[in-house]
Amino acid sequence: MHKTAFFVFLSLLSVFFLPFQSLAVSEQAEDPYAIAERLQQKYDTAKSISFHFQQTTVSEMGGRPQQGSGDAYFLKNGKNGEMRWNYNTPDQQVLVSDGETFSMYFSHLKQMIITKASAMESQLTYSFFTGTGNLIEDFLIFSPDEAVAADSPSGAYKVIKLVPKEVQNQVQDIHLFVTGDSLIQRIEIRDHFGTITTLNLSNIALNNLQDKSAEELEALFSFTPPEDTEIIRQ
Repeated sequence: MHKTAFFVFLSLLSVFFLPFQSLAVSEQAEDPYAIAERLQQKYDTAKSISFHFQQTTVSEMGGRPQQGSGDAYFLKNGKNGEMRWNYNTPDQQVLVSDGETFSMYFSHLKQMIITKASAMESQLTYSFFTGTGNLIEDFLIFSPDEAVAADSPSGAYKVIKLVPKEVQNQVQDIHLFVTGDSLIQRIEIRDHFGTITTLNLSNIALNNLQDKSAEELEALFSFTPPEDTEIIRQ
């Protein structure tokens, strides 16, 4: 996958968000595997998902964190699932998939990269929310790293660590911060170079797209770039 595309989607990828507040983590009395099971069950019942996100990417080498924010939408359609990420800051970026193709538009570059949607199947934020992936089948489930747990004192959240069963070039492990009612509140993704991308989610809504018409859904999960946009097909 195009390097810029990966970091914008995994950072969702290297884009730029507002400093996130620390989330309290509840005591890990519950088995991590059990947390993952109830989390999977919760999202299996959802036909659509939307949320606001704040994102930051911090490199182990230091430097200024890259930040961004926006809104995301997912719809399960029985096939590959549909998705849209709208980055509003620091500049407009649109990542959209209709289940067949995956397009990434970058306003500051005046470019849109188009590839097959199947290229994103290994990405947690795509596969899990669109229903094409499964935490239990795709990951080994562990208690969180001590450093992650220590960074968040005891409180309202539980944390589990995911390690891909199949080695992924850009993902070493993922920490999920889970609420008592089995909603993902925060995602921390670490790559093999120690770079950590954090997504803090708010305004989480399940099954909120069911009343939209076919025309409204088609408009949501498609994007026509400005005429001066360079189109790159992969």
